[in-house]
Amino acid sequence: MFRALASVLLCCFFLEASFWVHFSYGDLTTCSGIVPMTERGDKISITDFGGVGDGQTLNTIAFRKAIYRIQHLRRRGGTLLFVPSGVYLTDSFNLTSHMTLYLARGAVIKATQDTSNWPLIAPLPSYGRGRECPGGRYMSFIHGDGLEDVVITGENGTIDGQGDIWWNMWRQRTLQFTRPSLVELVNSRGMVISNVIFRNSPFWNIHPVYCSDVVIRYVTIVAPPDSPNTDGIDPDSSSNVCIEDSFISTGDDLVAVKSGWDEYGIAYGRPSSYITVRRVTGSTPFAGVAVGSETSGGVENVLAENINLYNSGVGVHIKTNIGRGGVIKNITVSELFMENVRTGIKVAGDTGDHPDNNFNPNALPYVKDLTLKNIWGVNVQRAGWMHGIENATFTGICLSNVTLQGTTGPRPPSWNCNAIRGAAIEVKPFHCNK
Repeated sequence: MFRALASVLLCCFFLEASFWVHFSYGDLTTCSGIVPMTERGDKISITDFGGVGDGQTLNTIAFRKAIYRIQHLRRRGGTLLFVPSGVYLTDSFNLTSHMTLYLARGAVIKATQDTSNWPLIAPLPSYGRGRECPGGRYMSFIHGDGLEDVVITGENGTIDGQGDIWWNMWRQRTLQFTRPSLVELVNSRGMVISNVIFRNSPFWNIHPVYCSDVVIRYVTIVAPPDSPNTDGIDPDSSSNVCIEDSFISTGDDLVAVKSGWDEYGIAYGRPSSYITVRRVTGSTPFAGVAVGSETSGGVENVLAENINLYNSGVGVHIKTNIGRGGVIKNITVSELFMENVRTGIKVAGDTGDHPDNNFNPNALPYVKDLTLKNIWGVNVQRAGWMHGIENATFTGICLSNVTLQGTTGPRPPSWNCNAIRGAAIEVKPFHCNK
């Protein structure tokens, strides 16, 4: 049940103190200092390796040659690979450590739509299979595994996944393997992604998985609202991730924190922790800020603040399911504004599918210490839907200074709650009474 007790709320808010290291530059608070930008002394251009930016020439060999050179010459301080203005069509390719991929203004790295030769890789161990199909999965368009000190940046050049051919395969149910992400970094650390436009990903856009010390800042991520599963940024079993100052408008969650899928995620046992999402604006038919639903390794110490959402499905969505296991704790969302949203706040223990029939229905997730404060919404159809799990009640759910105004009509937006315990103060419309 919910109690309007300020003392309980103060206890909840105390939990969020001292979890994150932040830096201040003037009036701007940022976490981006966790990974300093690296100045590369060695610089090469994709044109040095035969790259042609005419939108028709296939540049796969040029990119692979350039990155091979960076990998094997190992210049002190690393190497910057410059991509000048133009449209560079290419197959997928792998990055290497100690490199900067720099897209000049007007530069576009465009994925080929020939899917017949797209590389296949093994499923992630915390998922046990491809997220969409059994077996392996297609490698991301730009990929990295076991790397350190990698930067993707530039002058707002574009990485274009040309995802419509993949979306149509999904709609027609002709996929043999899980679609590729646009950028996936695996088992890597010290990564910076900034000042780049990501467009039309086949699947998830930016997916750091089993990573640490990741900064994603000043990016634009766009895909049509009906493009399937085009999540913006999905930190997955990763720690010390900073996401700031970005615009995202896609067909799925803008930011979704994950940590593995059912029995595979439980066995792998790597949580996502110390995730900051700050000054993000966008729209989506799904959630602006999400945790889950793949949370089997656990998710803890997440801070999302100064978020602006419009024309969206859900403002904040904490989602999990039986069989997931894992602990979701110490999640704070504050200073969030939303407009034209179906549901303001959703906390659900019955969301998401299973990889197979081997999940353990007794592996119940535990959700505790969720703080939602200073949230304002207009034209919100339903204020909140908060349903925990019987025998695994969600606890420490604390709401403060939450105002969610409905569309014009005789009835304000409503709350619907079950198996939830916490406290609320200054919540309009009136919060759940059970």
